[in-house]
Amino acid sequence: MEIKTIGVVGAGQMGSGIAQVASQSGFQVVMSDIAESFIQKGLSSISKNLDRMIEKGKITLKIKEEILGRIRTTLQLKDMAGVDFVVEAATENESLKLNIFKELDQICRKGIVLSSNTSSISITKIASATQRPSQVIGMHFMNPVPVMQLVEIIRGLQTSQDTFDTVKSLAEKMGKTPVEANDFPGFISNRILMPMINEAIYALFEGVGTPEAIDTVMRLGMNHPMGPLALADLIGLDTCLSIMEVLYKGFGDPKYRPCPLLKKYVDAGYLGRKTGRGFYTY
Repeated sequence: MEIKTIGVVGAGQMGSGIAQVASQSGFQVVMSDIAESFIQKGLSSISKNLDRMIEKGKITLKIKEEILGRIRTTLQLKDMAGVDFVVEAATENESLKLNIFKELDQICRKGIVLSSNTSSISITKIASATQRPSQVIGMHFMNPVPVMQLVEIIRGLQTSQDTFDTVKSLAEKMGKTPVEANDFPGFISNRILMPMINEAIYALFEGVGTPEAIDTVMRLGMNHPMGPLALADLIGLDTCLSIMEVLYKGFGDPKYRPCPLLKKYVDAGYLGRKTGRGFYTY
């Protein structure tokens, strides 16, 4: 089945980025969320990203208008009925994602692939909420989506080869480099990244160094483009905590225990850049 229209569930940081990249690649996009304020924030983010591209001479104002013109928004999940492919990019919460996939399974046409941008939750578990488990797959974009090259593709236990091939081809059409990962907690990316971030938070918690010192060591000493605490703020501390809890529950290994300071910051509403306060103030 030819993919012409892509449905994106969620207009947040990841969803809006996926919608932008899909539209830039020539696809029609239907982007949904549960509140108009979330939709408008997502569209504003896309517009600002495109303005930066104009400033750098990568696109013209006319092309920006064309990209925005290919993105239709809705508050109704039922409007995914006409799309040819779905990427779910809702909050990293297992029960929420299971409910969304159960609904999408009833709404979307038979044969339509349902993918999740989940960064850690089992694709096999998500697929179990549907009557089409062979057509459910993980399509994990990296943040920020318009900039980062990688798409991690995760097969569930029942994901078909046709579904995998479809997603691999789609990722390439969107200008991304697809890499296959197996369905383990955190997949490849967050199995490695999140424990590093968690350990950096422990280093702060135990007084080993200030946030600036920890991040500077990793930037200048390890040549990372961004320190782990600044990266946690970019990702969202609530998302980091959710992923660490998935790893801890999934493996039952104490090395994945979320740092108490991470939990405390999330309880305080210090979620990073999106709230203006995390390990740094924005």
